[in-house]
Amino acid sequence: MVPLSFDREQIERFLDAAAARLDGDWLLVDGAAAAIWFKSGRVTEDIDLVGFGGTTQERLQLMQLASEQGVPIEAVNSAADFFVHQIADWRARIEVLRRGPRATLYRPSPTLFLLLKIGRLSETDLEDCLDLLRFVSLNRLALDRRRVIEALDALPPTEDTRRLERQARLREVLGEDRRTPSPG
Repeated sequence: MVPLSFDREQIERFLDAAAARLDGDWLLVDGAAAAIWFKSGRVTEDIDLVGFGGTTQERLQLMQLASEQGVPIEAVNSAADFFVHQIADWRARIEVLRRGPRATLYRPSPTLFLLLKIGRLSETDLEDCLDLLRFVSLNRLALDRRRVIEALDALPPTEDTRRLERQARLREVLGEDRRTPSPG
């Protein structure tokens, strides 16, 4: 099976339809959030859109929308809600992306985006994190660096040397630019 690929324009169209047709509050995370926010050339294999309630009804609503939009249902991912809900104050770290008649779509703050990425921290995740940090620095956005570094320090031990190298690189970059306002 050929991997799916969504660019910024395709993601934007899907989000327009989501804002117009869905009900409730939704959070866009991961690669799709990066593509429409700070990394316009980014493509992603799925659109991680999480309903705030984490309910079956929300998931079905999202799958129905995908089907109607000609997007394979496996390309809309609401499973990221597990990781979102692991962060106690995630709702305090979101920003409005779009409003529709009955739905509001949000994206994570820079701090929440990084907190969501560091658990896995694949090569692509690290690239997204570094690109976001450049964007944060250029635009003087709020970022709670201390919290992200503490979360990095709290990760379970691993013997994966490449992952340890990625964690060290992110920690290094987080410590480099202290000019960015906090918290975020």
